[in-house]
Amino acid sequence: MNDDTNTNLTVLAGGRLGGTSSSFVRHRPPTAPYDTIVHVVGARPNFVKMAPVISALERRGAFRQVIVHTGQHYDARMSDEILADLEFPVPDRFLKIGSGAHGEQTAKVLVAFEEVLRDEQPVAVVVAGDVNSTLGCALAAAKHGIPVAHVEAGLRSFDWGMPEEVNRVLTDRLSDLLFTHSPEAVDNLRAEGVVDGRIHHVGNTMIDSLRRSERTARDRRAWAQVGVERGEYALVTLHRPSNVDDPQQLMRIVEALDGLAHRFPVVFPIHPRTRARLGEAGVNRLENAGVRCIDPLGYLDFLSLQSGAGAVVTDSGGVQEETSALGVRCYTFRPSTERPITLSHGTNILLGDDPASLAEVQLVDWEATPSAIPLWDGHAGERVAEVLINNYALTQAFAAHG
Repeated sequence: MNDDTNTNLTVLAGGRLGGTSSSFVRHRPPTAPYDTIVHVVGARPNFVKMAPVISALERRGAFRQVIVHTGQHYDARMSDEILADLEFPVPDRFLKIGSGAHGEQTAKVLVAFEEVLRDEQPVAVVVAGDVNSTLGCALAAAKHGIPVAHVEAGLRSFDWGMPEEVNRVLTDRLSDLLFTHSPEAVDNLRAEGVVDGRIHHVGNTMIDSLRRSERTARDRRAWAQVGVERGEYALVTLHRPSNVDDPQQLMRIVEALDGLAHRFPVVFPIHPRTRARLGEAGVNRLENAGVRCIDPLGYLDFLSLQSGAGAVVTDSGGVQEETSALGVRCYTFRPSTERPITLSHGTNILLGDDPASLAEVQLVDWEATPSAIPLWDGHAGERVAEVLINNYALTQAFAAHG
């Protein structure tokens, strides 16, 4: 972040607001005089990012909250697991968008979400991350003149070959409030002409969920369930199209993972997209090499595997953040990252996209030490809630509630 004593950039202090109830059940009757705020979730990481915001707003009692699940990524079993793991409220609306090409998926979200906006008449829409649902809902809200608040704004890989980069930049351009979780995100927004009054550096809401769940996750000892010892395995997660959609690239990755598995145990929860691309032959080769190929896990079990790993190999943005917060060595199998703070202040190492680089992966032999990244302190959701209340909640709502 630039050192500017005249900045209007908002950096809200930490500290919990209200109580610490473990349930997010909404208790206000629909006739209560509260303005409505709509939260959008479209993929698993969105639940992790939005849970702390919804919880903090619930404790403050400032809005009637409506949660919309677009269904961009949806599996009934996994959806139920993540709702339970995060104690996340059951979504009020489920749009059933499903998979599809980027344009098709974004268009379906836009059309379906417009109906939600007409029904709910919210004072603001809160979106998170960079999936197609994020952009589709932000665009629909902007066309209806409804303010958009973007959680995880300002991240940039500067790689326009990534669909997520397009989604990030356009969503930020459409947003009224931009919530950043790292100083370089603030710099990116300023460089694009966003005025400081719209930027709020609040920290990382995903780490709020991690800190809340970390002890429970460790106690699960998920590594024992797959037959490996704590600290003595590498955890692998790969799903990006650039890695799994090209058959030649994918087979080179399989060869590299085969090589890793001859050095130490490898645990590979296989994303449905990746499993489909691998087919039976690819999965069999990995299993024959000793790779533990397992189904995708719920939030707590996956967090448990991360916490116990000697190293993590990933192409996921969120995993780069979670491993830094846990203090676990992370190797990112991508040519760039939109989260450079995990390189400079965290545990992340950028490998590039040549499968031969996977040979560099090493298990660490020391106790994990969480990275001290500013404002990744477990209170980002409360800072987001404070800004939303200050900008969109009606004074009379508090009077009626009190």
